Amino acid sequence: MEKEKLRLDKYLWAIRMFKTRALAVDAIEKNKVKLNDQPVKAARPVHIGEVYHIKTESRKWVIEVTGLLFNRVKYAEAIQFYTDLTPPETLEATAFQPAAFHTGKRLSKVGRPTKKQQRDIEGFFNDNA
Repeated sequence: MEKEKLRLDKYLWAIRMFKTRALAVDAIEKNKVKLNDQPVKAARPVHIGEVYHIKTESRKWVIEVTGLLFNRVKYAEAIQFYTDLTPPETLEATAFQPAAFHTGKRLSKVGRPTKKQQRDIEGFFNDNA
């Protein structure tokens, strides 16, 4: 039995535009995903050949659906199911932002000290007292 309909939120999650389906639904509800400059709903079926304008945290995308992907796969496989039609001007505008800026992860050696560093600091102050 072949699946016929694929929800937009599941498709965007499967092609790795969003980390979770909940984030995809949230973006769709906030009108950050559009089809023909019209907002769409998360349950809308995706069809091959449609062009979506997607605004993610890191950049704006214009993608054309080239295949339906029902399950999340690794990035190298996922990019085969859409064509990136984003204009070069848009890519240049977001090129200056570092990729690590949007990952949500703390940069190494920045912020609170590790347990080892904390012990070293405490040992330094206790030895000199």
